[in-house]
Amino acid sequence: MKPWNIEICDVTLRDGEQTPGVTFSCDEKMEIAGHLDAIGVEVIEAGFPVVSQDEKRCVTAVARAGLDARICCLARAVREDMEAAITCGVDMVSIFIATSDLHIRHKYRKPREEVIAGALEMIELAKDHGLQVRFAAEDASRTDPTFLKEVYRQGIMHGADLVSFADTVGCLTPTEIHGVVSHLLPDLGRPLCIHCHNDLGFASANTITAAEAGAFQLHTTVNGIGERAGNAALEEVLTAAYMKGGVRHYDLGRITEISGCVERISGIKIAKNKAVVGDHAFCHESGIHIAAILEEPRTYEFIPPELVGAERRFVLGKHTGMRALKHVLRTQGYDLSDAQVRWVLEEVKTCSEGKCCVTPEVLCSIIRRSEEEGSE
Repeated sequence: MKPWNIEICDVTLRDGEQTPGVTFSCDEKMEIAGHLDAIGVEVIEAGFPVVSQDEKRCVTAVARAGLDARICCLARAVREDMEAAITCGVDMVSIFIATSDLHIRHKYRKPREEVIAGALEMIELAKDHGLQVRFAAEDASRTDPTFLKEVYRQGIMHGADLVSFADTVGCLTPTEIHGVVSHLLPDLGRPLCIHCHNDLGFASANTITAAEAGAFQLHTTVNGIGERAGNAALEEVLTAAYMKGGVRHYDLGRITEISGCVERISGIKIAKNKAVVGDHAFCHESGIHIAAILEEPRTYEFIPPELVGAERRFVLGKHTGMRALKHVLRTQGYDLSDAQVRWVLEEVKTCSEGKCCVTPEVLCSIIRRSEEEGSE
């Protein structure tokens, strides 16, 4: 299989910061950017400079940090935004306009043609200052396809280096996103970027499907944070690209580390059952599963935990079997008789059925009782 031809633009520092209640300090943006750069992310969207002087200062700091990644910022198609972006020293500016009739009617209250004309002027301004331009269609998923193609065509004619398709309200399914990308690509002549939101829970799936269909730049956030239900998750997209797309140029071993970093800084807790980085992602309780994993991990693990810098864990509970319990006991330095192990197993099941979490401390207490039982 030919590997997917992709690059990642991570937008944690901009779209991720639009998560309700989340704000990153300049030092925090620098810390996250450093992790993204170490993973090998090609483009880091550092922020939206026009929103405040502090935001502009932070974007400038990331742009001057000497990272290998290209640094991007966001701008509306207005001169004030462009001037703020230009002075930050970024490599790329993402100039966006809303293209759906719904947005044009209620946000701009101008004719389509006037909206496009203003955007084209800003593309030319950015190119005159030596910036790479990503021309982004907001609410592209609800835009008339013929009009969307015309918007992209004119943007490319005026110098846009990439064009971007945003499923702004997360309304598309993977089947629909595949059709969109397949429809657009033959007529573009420029790389297509894909920016997906998670309102239906499809952001990562849509992003990967777009990559399979030929999209080049994939937009992500760490842990999938972002407005409303969030964005496509970096950890899911990168792992799927490795496992399914043959993409090998990212350091996936750093994924768990950056996930924890963003969880700490953002204050947004990761769900225990979150794919790739959740506490339970490589955690096993079932005795049937654990017995098989001890023989061959691939029996019940598609993703090797070490690939993403994680560790496999066995948890004791009502589904635990003898072999799993013996393994856990050995790893914790216990040497019990078969009779003791059977007694401990019954106690573990009883505790679990009573909704008691069998922590190492609880297990130690059970083992002490098993020893007392044996001495009586």
